[in-house]
Amino acid sequence: MDTSPHAAPAAPVGHGLQTVVRHTYERTRADTSGALADYIPELARVDPDRFGIAAVSVEGEVVAVGDADVAFTIQSISKAFAFCLALEVAGRDKVLSRVGVEPSGDAFNAIVFDAKTNRPFNPMVNAGAITVSGMLVEHLGAEALEFVLDRFSAAAGRRLAVDEAVFRSEAETAHRNRGIAHLLTSTGALTAGVDATLDLYFRQCSILVTASDLARMGATLANIGENPLTGTTAFAVDAVRATLAVMFTCGMYNFAGNWAFDVGVPAKSGVGGGILGVVNRQLGIATYSPRLDGRGNSVRGIAAFRELAEELGLHVFDPTNRGSAMLSALGR
Repeated sequence: MDTSPHAAPAAPVGHGLQTVVRHTYERTRADTSGALADYIPELARVDPDRFGIAAVSVEGEVVAVGDADVAFTIQSISKAFAFCLALEVAGRDKVLSRVGVEPSGDAFNAIVFDAKTNRPFNPMVNAGAITVSGMLVEHLGAEALEFVLDRFSAAAGRRLAVDEAVFRSEAETAHRNRGIAHLLTSTGALTAGVDATLDLYFRQCSILVTASDLARMGATLANIGENPLTGTTAFAVDAVRATLAVMFTCGMYNFAGNWAFDVGVPAKSGVGGGILGVVNRQLGIATYSPRLDGRGNSVRGIAAFRELAEELGLHVFDPTNRGSAMLSALGR
């Protein structure tokens, strides 16, 4: 234990989730390092000082601190939920024939495919996510966006919508993503039309959410697909398990290994400033702070998750985290 005069005080014990989240917010809010995402012009216009944390338990407890109800675009966090839907709509075998599940170690917008299979490495980088959007278009056609919005909204517990200004900003400047889509077509990973696929991809990334919304969506994943506040099923159980696995290994881009080491929960970040974390069968946690590090992850968001994981024993391998009760139940 660090007993130096500069050691941070321990979080108050015995006062519940609200106290721990508030304590974490106060400890991490002073960090103003990082920069806004400027390659999408609309994202460069947001207030850089916003910061919020939200948490929702599978029992229905809701905690929101700071700017947890300020809207921002979901961006790459949508990739996790879209992958979950593609597994349900297209089936596991077809999805895995088009996109892998291995960490790439590269930046989220890298134009790199698996040399052996010509597939994108995983669905959490742009190439894989575009492939996933293509499969949704292939199976659902013009109804794909409404399907995505319906399911995302069911997980959030309220009707979500696309930020049209951000969508236009992405569509007008995404030359790299257009190049990726054409390369995916050349390898056979993408069979739907490039324009229709990218339209869905840009729109899904431009869906407006708050940290509170994301925490409810995370709690829905934690609750094996059922929104714990409304009782509505948003995602299929088998698809949730696969999605959480890929979030754990690939959700934080080329920071995934450090995240697994320090925080130890499935997560997904977005350049809009959000981070979503899921503690299986327990909790959904979300942060919003738009200043990003060089990998595209929220600086204060990472700091807050590290604090919460430590204070609450959230790491999957933490000795206080007993994990699934299934084996204990079977042994009785």
